Amino acid sequence: MNIQSAIINGTKFLKDRYIFNAMLDAEILMAKAIGKDKKYILLNNQKKLKKESLKSFKKLILERANSKPVAYLINKKFFWKNEFLVTKDTLIPRPDSELLVEQALKITKNKNKLNVLDIGIGSGCLLLSILNERKNFYGTGIDISQNCINVSKMNAKKLKVDKRIKFYKSNVDKFALGKYDLIVSNPPYINKHNLKYLEKDVANFEPKLALDGGLDGLSEVRKVIKKSSVLINKKGKFILEIGFNQKNKVINILKEKGFYINCTLKDLGKNDRCIVSTKI
Repeated sequence: MNIQSAIINGTKFLKDRYIFNAMLDAEILMAKAIGKDKKYILLNNQKKLKKESLKSFKKLILERANSKPVAYLINKKFFWKNEFLVTKDTLIPRPDSELLVEQALKITKNKNKLNVLDIGIGSGCLLLSILNERKNFYGTGIDISQNCINVSKMNAKKLKVDKRIKFYKSNVDKFALGKYDLIVSNPPYINKHNLKYLEKDVANFEPKLALDGGLDGLSEVRKVIKKSSVLINKKGKFILEIGFNQKNKVINILKEKGFYINCTLKDLGKNDRCIVSTKI
């Protein structure tokens, strides 16, 4: 069977199982199966597939049909301006979270040598994207998961920012090292009861640790704000990702902890997604 025929069959199989973007997914999984890029597939679609490649492709298609996210099948996801290694232990970077990077770069345009902290670093996509653009900034990333820290370290090496970043395996409550000019965080903010209603590829595959925000969705957010209020320098900026229905409650928590609200921003779906604040 040639590349094109296999992709057509794979696309049909995925469509029959209501997988959105079936053709694109099939092309990406074919690239993974044969170890080439998408351009190669388009230019060589009549090329006959080796037995092992076809077997590998069918296995990937089957996993995708069972809702396993493409990012976990190919172990990478594009975010901001780079490709990041992701594993089942890390949350998959989302375009909506690019808002945090955009804001961080906007408010540090004329700044030098800032210390930046990322609480719940995951794959490292937020902090590493910032450090990659600001060549004289220094970063610290904390996470409760050692596996996430390992992935972040690999991504830091890949982006050549590993000399300007330190990692700590720590619960947010227990972390007490240093003072920071900028703090970014995308904490777990899904209401515990709502986890089961998430799309299957999220609910069944992404790490609960990175999603579960407790009974009201705000238990981790509260911890992050409380700790940030201690770790941040006066006039330091705090950029926080939030759930679509949490804006007013989070603003109140921030104000209680001595933060002035600069702005709130909406994501691509026009949902409230990000709050920028300053420590006063």
